[in-house]
Amino acid sequence: MPRAERIAFIAPRFSEQATIGGAETLLKQLALRAVRDGREVHFLTTCASDHFTWANDRAPGTSSVDGLHVHCFPVDEDRDLETFLRVQQSISRDVPVTADEEEAWMQNNVNSQALYQHLRAEGGQYDRIVAGPYLFGLIYYAALIHPNKTLLVPCLHDEPFARLKTMQRLFGEVSGFLFNTEPEQELAIRQFGDVARKGQVVGMGLESFEADPNAFAQRIGMEAPYVMYAGRREPLKGTPLIVDYMQAFRDRTGQDIRLVFTGSGPIDAPDSLWPYIHDAGFVSEQVKREAMAGALAFMHPSVNESLGIVLLEAWLARTPALVHANGAVLRWQCKQSGGGVWFRHYPDFELSLQWLIDQPDLRRRLGEAGRSYVEKVYSWPAVDQRLFAQLDA
Repeated sequence: MPRAERIAFIAPRFSEQATIGGAETLLKQLALRAVRDGREVHFLTTCASDHFTWANDRAPGTSSVDGLHVHCFPVDEDRDLETFLRVQQSISRDVPVTADEEEAWMQNNVNSQALYQHLRAEGGQYDRIVAGPYLFGLIYYAALIHPNKTLLVPCLHDEPFARLKTMQRLFGEVSGFLFNTEPEQELAIRQFGDVARKGQVVGMGLESFEADPNAFAQRIGMEAPYVMYAGRREPLKGTPLIVDYMQAFRDRTGQDIRLVFTGSGPIDAPDSLWPYIHDAGFVSEQVKREAMAGALAFMHPSVNESLGIVLLEAWLARTPALVHANGAVLRWQCKQSGGGVWFRHYPDFELSLQWLIDQPDLRRRLGEAGRSYVEKVYSWPAVDQRLFAQLDA
């Protein structure tokens, strides 16, 4: 097809400043790259910013953000939350649900009839529609309005939701995919068949940076070495495991290794560990980078990722990664880059962290290998080439 000049990107949320989620960050960054390439880009999103309540806390309408035409549509407020949660709980537990229950789950998911109406009225004016991630009713129904011109950014995980019949329909009808990594596309091929071969592994670009590895510790007055986690604190991200393992490591080895968190959400830690935790909360990009640069290791134990963006950022800060072996994508990123190690259980974790503590030269080499990998594979010129090839395919 000719060059896609007018493109709509669709994501459940949009933020002008703060990072509000990996998938939303990915969609926004890809949209901005299309703007920089001289394309007319419209970003269709909801009026919600909180991914727990989905309250319409910003006004509907259109604004311009860094060249993007951002259209905010209200979330439907008539959803049956009880039905949604009941079915979602069954799906999460891998309990079979009926086709009617799947449809009820989608209909009472996050939806916006106003956004769908816009797509029905204006969708013919877009050369391409790029929508993601796959789990939302908003994305499911929006993608099926003009499936022949829609590219799905699935951010796919190996989870019960991916095995729903509604997802078979979604993946079967869209025109193509923007995957984040090769393992994500391989998972999609296993789950949905050859239709997933209509995709391009694109990922997200990052700019190289330099950060003072001493600045963060000096700022907060921390003299002991530390490991770090950045992002949402929740079981799906593995943060309870971080707390448990760090408590065990300190108790078993007697070493004063601290734990630094940035991001949002509660930290459920025992009273005995709190003196050795620093919760920085939301911080600026520069402070986050300095915290990464000063860490012994960046811990990312999530097993449900399609692209570890914060892992790539940590590597740019020359910090090695420590990830869970069951996280196929993060383990693959560590293998590809040579920038990290992985653990299956606590004994593995203790050995790996001790190894990183005891061998600073090897730790530096891991960090440098990770940085070189990101600069080669996830530079914006490399990502742009892959992105535009799929947009114009």
